[in-house]
Amino acid sequence: MKKRWMKIAAAAAVALIAILLVVPFFVNADTFRPTIQKELSSALRRNVTLGHISLSLLTGSLVANNISIADDPSFSSSPFLQATELRIGVQLGPLLFHRELQIRDFTVNSPSIQLIHAANGTWNFSSLANSSSPSSEKSSDAPPQLAVGQFKIENGSATLSSLPASGNPFQCTHVNLTIRNLSLTQSFPFTLSLQVADRGSLSLSGTAGPIAPNDTSLTPFDASLVVKHFNPVAAGAIQAKDGISMLANLSAHIQSVDGVLTTTGKASASQLKLASNGTPAPNPVDIAFNLSDNLSSRAGQLNDLAIASGGVATHITGTFRDDGAVPVVNLHLAAPNLPVNQVEQLLPAAGVKLPSGSRLSGGTINANLAITGPVDALTIAGPIELDNSQLAGFDLGSQIQGINPIQGTSGGTEIQKLYAEVNNSPQGTTFSNIDAEVPRIGSASGQGSISPTEQLNFQLSARIAAISALGKVAGGFLGMGSNSSTGANGGGIPLTITGTASNPSIHANLGQMLKNAAGGILGNSKGQNPINSLKGIFGR
Repeated sequence: MKKRWMKIAAAAAVALIAILLVVPFFVNADTFRPTIQKELSSALRRNVTLGHISLSLLTGSLVANNISIADDPSFSSSPFLQATELRIGVQLGPLLFHRELQIRDFTVNSPSIQLIHAANGTWNFSSLANSSSPSSEKSSDAPPQLAVGQFKIENGSATLSSLPASGNPFQCTHVNLTIRNLSLTQSFPFTLSLQVADRGSLSLSGTAGPIAPNDTSLTPFDASLVVKHFNPVAAGAIQAKDGISMLANLSAHIQSVDGVLTTTGKASASQLKLASNGTPAPNPVDIAFNLSDNLSSRAGQLNDLAIASGGVATHITGTFRDDGAVPVVNLHLAAPNLPVNQVEQLLPAAGVKLPSGSRLSGGTINANLAITGPVDALTIAGPIELDNSQLAGFDLGSQIQGINPIQGTSGGTEIQKLYAEVNNSPQGTTFSNIDAEVPRIGSASGQGSISPTEQLNFQLSARIAAISALGKVAGGFLGMGSNSSTGANGGGIPLTITGTASNPSIHANLGQMLKNAAGGILGNSKGQNPINSLKGIFGR
C-alpha cells in the first residue's frame, strides 16, 4: 500500500511539472502586453513600454522584459525608469480559464531611476500619476486608477541631479522599496532603503498618500528616517570646495502636510569640519534640528539647530530660500557664555587657528552672529567676546619685537577680555573695534584682517601696564606720571601683527610712538634724561 501511494505521489508530481512546463506554451502571455501598457500608461500619465511578456507558473506572474517609463519631456528625453525585468503577479485561475487579467502585485528588478530637480522647485516625478498632465494614452480627465496589493523595487539604482546641471549627481545604489496596498487615492504603508558612497545607508518607513492630484511631490506622508555612516562629500550632497565634511549618523521624524515638510531629529557627526581652512573636530559633535520647508514657495524656517559639544550648545535659527540656483539663508547664531574648554574642539573645525603649540584654557565665549547670503558665499558678521581665559603655551610678552621682553607671561598669556566685531566672507575676515585686556601686559585696541590665504594684517594701539618694568620706563619717558598705562599723550604704542595665526609676527613701532610723544618729551619738566629712558625701553 505504501509503495502504491508513493507511485501516486510521484505521478502527481510529474503531472504538475508537466503542466508547469507545457501550459506556458499554450498561453500566449504576450497578447496581454498592449492591455498592460495601456493601463500603466493611463495610471502613471507617462508612456510605458514593455518588451516580450512570458508566463511563469512557478511564481504565478507575467514576466515582462525591458520595461521603460518615459520622463517628463520638459526635463529629459531619456527614460525616467528603465529595467530589464518586470514581474506582474496575477490570479492564475481567471487568466488561464477566462483570459482575465487580475493583477496582484508588481516587482521591478534592478531598475535605473533618474530623479531631476529643476530650478523652479519641481521634480521630474511631479507630473507622475498627475491628473492634469498630458498623456498620449489618457482617455479622460478622471483620476487615474491603480490599486495593487504590493509594489516592489528590488536592487535598484537612482541618480539625483539638477536642472540646469550643478555639481556632481547624487548616486544611490541597492535601492529597495516596498509599498503595500498601493492606491493613488488612499494612503498606504511603505519602506525604503538604499546605500550611498562610502558605506552610507538610509532607511525610511511610514505611510504616504493619497497621491497629490496636481503635483506628486506634494503627496502627504509621515515617516521615520534613519541614516548611518553618511559622508555628504563622498555621496555628492556637498561639494568639497564648500569646506564642510563629516561622517554622520542621523534619526529623524519627517512629515509632509499640505505641501509643508517638517523635520525633527538628532545627529551625531564625527570628523566635523565647518570651513575650508578648518581641521576635523577630534570628538563627535551632537546636533539637534527642527525645521520646516514650504515645498511650493521653497521658503523654509530653521526653528532651531543646536550644535552641542560637551553638554553646551550653540543655537542657530532663521530662514532660508531655495528658489534660485543656490540656496540663500538669513540665520542668527547665538552662543551665550559657552565654556571655552567644552567648545575648543569646534574652533579648529570652524577654521579658527591659534599660535602653534598653544590652546585656550578656561573662560567663556560669547557670540552673536548673523549668517546671510548664498550658501556658497556666506557672510558671517557680529560681535565675539572671550572672557577670563588663558592662551596656554604662548608667551605674548616675549613675542613683541622691538621692545624689551615683558616678564610674567611665560606660563601662558592671561586674557581678561578680548572683544571684536567680526565680518567673515569669501573675501576674507575683518575685525573692527578690537578691545583687549591682558593682565601683566596691558590693553590694546584697533582693527585688522585675515586674508583668504590666512595672512594677518592688524594695526593696534597698545597701552603697557605700569606694573611691568617696561611700563614703568615708558611711563617715565612719556611723562605719564602715575597713570596706569603708557601712551603718547593718552595714545599708545603702535603694534603691527603680520604673518599667520599659527605663526604671528608682532612688532612695536617705537619710532611712531616717539614721534607722537615728541611734545611730551620736550615739555618734560622733571629733569629726566630721555636717553636713559630709551635705553630702558629697548633693553640697551
